[in-house]
Amino acid sequence: MITNILITLIAVFGHFEDFLGTTLLSRPLVLGPLVGLVLGDVTQGIIMGATLELIFMGNIKVGAAIPPDVITGGVLGTAFAIMSGKGTSIALGLAVPISILAEMILSGLFIFRAVFNKKFEQYAEAGDIQKFQRLHIISGLLKPLLMGLIVFLALFLGADAMKVFLDMIPHWVNDGLKVAGNMLPALGFALLMHVMFNKKVAHYFFLGFILSSYLKLPMIAIGGIGIIIALVITKFTEQNFDSDDGDETADSDEAMFSLSKKEVRGIFYRSLALEANFNFETCQNTGFAFSIIHVLKKLYKTKEDISAALKRHLQFFNTSPYGSTLILGVAAAMEEQNAKTKDFNPESINAVKVGLMGPIAGIFDSLFWGTLKVVAAGVGASLALQGNIIGPVLFIIIYNGPHLWLRYKLTFIGYTQGNRFLQRLSGSKLMDNLTFGSSIVGLMVVGAMPSLLMSVNTPIEIGTGDSTVALQGILDQLAPGIIPLLLTFLTYFFLKKNVKVTLLLLGLLVLGFLGSMFHIFI
Repeated sequence: MITNILITLIAVFGHFEDFLGTTLLSRPLVLGPLVGLVLGDVTQGIIMGATLELIFMGNIKVGAAIPPDVITGGVLGTAFAIMSGKGTSIALGLAVPISILAEMILSGLFIFRAVFNKKFEQYAEAGDIQKFQRLHIISGLLKPLLMGLIVFLALFLGADAMKVFLDMIPHWVNDGLKVAGNMLPALGFALLMHVMFNKKVAHYFFLGFILSSYLKLPMIAIGGIGIIIALVITKFTEQNFDSDDGDETADSDEAMFSLSKKEVRGIFYRSLALEANFNFETCQNTGFAFSIIHVLKKLYKTKEDISAALKRHLQFFNTSPYGSTLILGVAAAMEEQNAKTKDFNPESINAVKVGLMGPIAGIFDSLFWGTLKVVAAGVGASLALQGNIIGPVLFIIIYNGPHLWLRYKLTFIGYTQGNRFLQRLSGSKLMDNLTFGSSIVGLMVVGAMPSLLMSVNTPIEIGTGDSTVALQGILDQLAPGIIPLLLTFLTYFFLKKNVKVTLLLLGLLVLGFLGSMFHIFI
C-alpha cells in the first residue's frame, strides 16, 4: 500500500506541472527514475523512462489540442513493467493506451472547468481578488487530484486488470482517437483566428500558410518574415523613440516606474501557474489575470477600477508559457499607464495582448518544443538508455536553464521597455501601428500552423485497377496541407456562428471517429 501511495504521489507531482511553469519535470525521462527508485530498481526506471520519452517526444499542446497524457501513461507503464518483471515491452504496451485513455479524461476536465468561468466573471465584477485567486488555485488542483486518484485505483487493481480493460477497447476506437487527436488542433487555431482574423489582415494568414505549405519554412522563419513585413508596412523603423537624453537617471526611472523589482519578480513567479486553470473555452485567461493581479491591486485603488481591470483580462488568452512573461510585462506597463493617464485607451491593452500572443506562441513554442526540448531529450535519453542517471539530470538542466533565465528576463524587458515605449505613445498613432503590426505577425504564424502542426490525410483513391489515383496526392499538388486548413476554417466558421467551444470539440471528435471508421481520414 505504501508503494502504491508513493507512486501515486509521483504522478500527482507530474500533474502539478501546471503550477511549475511547464518545466517538463513531468516527462517520462524524469518520472521514470522516481518510479524505479520507489520500486527498488532505479536502473530499469531510467531505461524505461528514456524509452517512453523517445516515443512521446513529439507530444506538444497547441491551442486547445491535448496530446496523450504521458504522465499517467508513463508512471503506470513503468510501474507495471517493473512490478511484473517483463521489461520495456509491457511498459510500452500499457503506456500508450493508458495515455490515450487519460487524455480523454483530461479533455473532459478541461471541458468541465469552463463552468467556473461564470464564477470568475462574478468575482471580477465584484472586484473580489481573494476569491478570484482562490478559485484559480482550486480549479488547478482538480487535475493532479483527479489523475492521482486514477493512478492509485489502477495500481490497486493491478497490471493484469488494467491490461484486460484496455484490451476491451475496440481497435476502431483507438484509430478514431488518433485521427480525432490530429484534428483537435484546428480548434486551437480557429480560436486564435476568432480574435485576430479580419478583412484588413486576412491575406497575411494565407501568406503564412503558403510559406509553410509550399516553401516548407519553419515557424521561426515565418515569424521573422512577419516581423520584417510588419516593420516595413507600419514604418516602425522610421520612428525614433529614444529620449533626447542619452542617459536615464535613477530619478527619471523612479518617476517612470511604479512597480518595484520585487513586484515585477512576482509576475514571473505567478506566471508559473499560468496554465493551472486551462480550459477549452478561455484557455489561459484566468492564469494571465492571476499573474498580474497583485499589480492591479497596487495600481487601482477602487473596487470599480479593479473590477474593470479583472474583466479586461478575462478575455480569451492563449500563448506559449515560455514567452508569456513578455506579454505580462507589457500588460503591466500598459495597466500602469492606464492608471496614470486619463486619456489612455484601456481597450488597447487587450489589442496588444491579442496581437502578441499569436507570434509569441509560434516563435517560443517552436524554439522550446521544436528545438530545445528535442536537444535536451536527445542528450538525456541517449545516456538514460544506458541506465545512466546523468541523462535525466542533463535533460532538466539543458531545458530549464535557458527556459527559466529567459522567462525571468522577459518579465523585466516587457515591463521596463514596454513602459518606456508607452511613455512616448501619448498623442501618437503608434499604438494603432503596434496593434496592426502584431496582427500581421500573429496571423502569419497562425496561418502556418495547420500545415506544420496538423497531420490529417485521406486514404481515398479515385478510379479502378491500375488507373487508381490517390486523392491525397492530387490535394498535395494543389495545396499541401489543404485538409488541415479546411478543417481550421470550418471550425472558425462555426465559432463565428457562436457555436460553443465544447460542441466544436465534440464535433471534431465525432468527425475524427466517423472519418476513421469509414476510411475517409487517416
